[in-house]
Amino acid sequence: MSSPEPCSTSGPGTRTVAVVGAGAAGALVAIQLCETAARRRVPFQLLLIDPAPEAGRGIAYSTLDPRHRLNVPAGRMSCYPDDPGHFVRWLCHHGEPGVRSGDFAERYRYGAYLADTLGRAIMAAQGVVTVRRLRTRATGCHWTTLPGGGEPRARLELADGRTVEAHRVVLATGPSRATSAWAPEDLRGNDRFIADPWAPGALDAALQDGRKEDVLLVGTGLTSVDIAMTLDRPGRTVHSVSRGGRLPQAHAVDPLPAATCATPLHGLSLAALRAAVRRHIGRVIRDHGDWRPAVDGLRPVTAEIWASMSTAERAEFVARDGSLWNTHRHRMPPATAEAVGRMRRTRRMRTYQGRLGSATARPDGSLTVSLTTADGPRTLPVGWVVDCTGPGLRLSGTADPLWRSLLDQGAALPGPLSMGVATDHGRLCGADGGTARPLWTLGAPRRGELWETTAIPEIRAQAATVAAAVLDPWTAPRPRHRRPRPAPDASAHGHLGLPLSTHAAAATAYRLGVDRLLKVRTGAAQALRRSVALDPGFALGHAALALIGHECGADVDVSRALADARRAVRERADDHERSLVDVVSRRVLHPPADGDAALLRHLEEYPGDALALAVAVPTIAFSGLRDLDGSTALRVVEHTAPAHGEGWFHTSLLAFVRQEQGRYDEAGVLAERALADEPASGHAMHALAHVHYESGDHRAGRERLQRWLAHRGRGGTHRAHFSWHAALHELALEDTAAVRRRWAEQLSPGKVYGVRALVDSGSLLWRARLAGAWQGPFPIGDVLDTAPADVLERPATAFVALHSAIALTAADDLPGLRRLRVHALRADEVQRRVIAPLCAAFEDILEERWADAARGLERLLPRLPGVGGSAAQREVVEEALLYALVSAGRCEAARDRLEERLDRRSSPHDRRRLTALSV
Repeated sequence: MSSPEPCSTSGPGTRTVAVVGAGAAGALVAIQLCETAARRRVPFQLLLIDPAPEAGRGIAYSTLDPRHRLNVPAGRMSCYPDDPGHFVRWLCHHGEPGVRSGDFAERYRYGAYLADTLGRAIMAAQGVVTVRRLRTRATGCHWTTLPGGGEPRARLELADGRTVEAHRVVLATGPSRATSAWAPEDLRGNDRFIADPWAPGALDAALQDGRKEDVLLVGTGLTSVDIAMTLDRPGRTVHSVSRGGRLPQAHAVDPLPAATCATPLHGLSLAALRAAVRRHIGRVIRDHGDWRPAVDGLRPVTAEIWASMSTAERAEFVARDGSLWNTHRHRMPPATAEAVGRMRRTRRMRTYQGRLGSATARPDGSLTVSLTTADGPRTLPVGWVVDCTGPGLRLSGTADPLWRSLLDQGAALPGPLSMGVATDHGRLCGADGGTARPLWTLGAPRRGELWETTAIPEIRAQAATVAAAVLDPWTAPRPRHRRPRPAPDASAHGHLGLPLSTHAAAATAYRLGVDRLLKVRTGAAQALRRSVALDPGFALGHAALALIGHECGADVDVSRALADARRAVRERADDHERSLVDVVSRRVLHPPADGDAALLRHLEEYPGDALALAVAVPTIAFSGLRDLDGSTALRVVEHTAPAHGEGWFHTSLLAFVRQEQGRYDEAGVLAERALADEPASGHAMHALAHVHYESGDHRAGRERLQRWLAHRGRGGTHRAHFSWHAALHELALEDTAAVRRRWAEQLSPGKVYGVRALVDSGSLLWRARLAGAWQGPFPIGDVLDTAPADVLERPATAFVALHSAIALTAADDLPGLRRLRVHALRADEVQRRVIAPLCAAFEDILEERWADAARGLERLLPRLPGVGGSAAQREVVEEALLYALVSAGRCEAARDRLEERLDRRSSPHDRRRLTALSV
């Protein structure tokens, strides 16, 4: 007999990792391998061995039936343990924009998500990882040790007769296939017995038009539920039988948070554990009226409890409690439960506790089956019997040739109770108890060790652990960076000579991106994206992208960029980079006070970090330190001055701080000096725009802005904001025709998008309406259409929330305003203290409760600086207060406010309003 034909997989010296199985587990580990290798720059060849036509789907996610849904909410089905919203965002960008984290997606959609995410990971790793897809089965795995010692190498035998070699092997084979050993011998040989309902075409005969014979499903778990819905049709009864006779419980439509068990459960005897769990469930039912939070609260400690049990206790648990646990732990989606409920109420589905005794063929080809049930013997005429018992628990009796070869040669050892295999954190233990072979597994084969290991939240964490273990020995040691001495001319790089943990090309792209941010110019996001494309393991590139997405409204997947930054910084970064990634993480994920404190600590240690300084001082691109009196921003600018000298960037920021202090003459001088050094400095021009506005120099301010926008400002990223400043001058001058022209030419949707449209275009429309400067159709709806729904009603920052509230009020959208207020009450402290009561006051305006609105806005004004932004931006709330005061008949209070403003600056519009109120 000829030996198997070898399959060439790589050249000499190329390292190879084989992943056997390309279903969910295989896709998840392949994603982690590709992305980890790309970050670490570890080249290798990846073999994906699986006969399926598409990677990622496996059996579970290949179904085309839209009634088959995930039994876990979409918010818990991300590929990434550290980015839980990834799948939800994918759905939103792939045809389901309204999906929420608590929704239960179609299983086929999840398969598409896995395949797409794997494809993207492979593309991102090009040049580092070479991927080959072998569409066949692995039927054997044998290990050889090279002369001179070292790790053994695997020779994988394939079903098509070829062999491949690999330095590392990951077995992602999924659950063991059911053997149907429970079925009577006559039934197993009958063509009306469907042993694998997920096999292509297995249910076709039962689904033919006109076929209405009843069907018996053996098993009552989630597989049985899915198959019952597929086979359901008028005139047919779907019978199901199992030893427990229990269908899975249903998920709650409006789920409650998990409730942690107050009693430590580790180390209890099984009897004591049962009693403690019953007490826990009883307490949760008394407190919340639902048992589900109690079961969900046990999930984090399930593996620990299982590990503490003796072998006898585990066996008793599986036999006595396993079915009850599974029906409550692995639940049906609400829509599925509703469909099953309808089938049962109309008696199109009937469930029995018992077992199948025999099956006899009838002349027409159908079957007569006898059941032994808790209610006595029962005979049923059925057209088909379907094996829905689910995967087998014990791998030791498997017929799978690959696992059989590993068990027979001692490369794998059966796990506890012969369920799965024994591993050390996923690395297979051999018959000698050691882990000498570079062989790993994840998911269902670890069932005996972990019990709960078949759901995506467990498998994705295992995939990350396995990928790290596979690649760690091939990863070069991380360099230790010493803190460098500052270079006097490096401020243009944004880090004052601080090193970057990347190669020269990525560093150049990153510095270009930061330079664009410092000048408020276009192209920053593109340059930063190039930096991480050149080096996916460059933490600062990812962090800067997350930052501009979160605070500047750039088109960035903030959660993904931040997750990439945090992964990368764990593997390769110096102290400065770790500190800056921590700053970005806290600004995105934590309350504002935490982000501010981290930013201050960072600038204390690294005063030359110009990017961090730009984030700290609230000029135009970033929201800045949310500081009530402005003194903190001033201290930061003064503290960092020695590190920056008299460079244009630092001078621009100082000019902005001086105008916020009311020192307008000094601010104007500083801004002009910065513009002389760098005419394209958006920060300096922004400071000058504020100087003109707050000084009441409206004609000169408008003319200066128009000249700058026409020349040096043409490549600016925030042109709409400078146009907004010019429009404020025009409102003050009561040049309504100019306001309308500027709107049409520079601020209307189509010219401005997303958050910028909300902040500039929306607030200008509202101010124009309050000023009586807008006649005719009011195009606020166009502004709302360009802003994503989550930005409008679930904004991440108080600054954006302020402008969402303004736009919704301008649109008379009372329900949207109320939804925003509910969001604010659940968000950070600033949104709770400022945005929620602001929404309430705006609701009063929409419902013409003028006195209540005025009182609410008066109380809010002192708190407004906490939302960030400039005084000119926050002034829109004072405009709303003036409108409410006049509408409530409190004209004297409105006069007092106008007189106070006119003492600070000249304004023809305010002067005319004061005159009108004095008549």
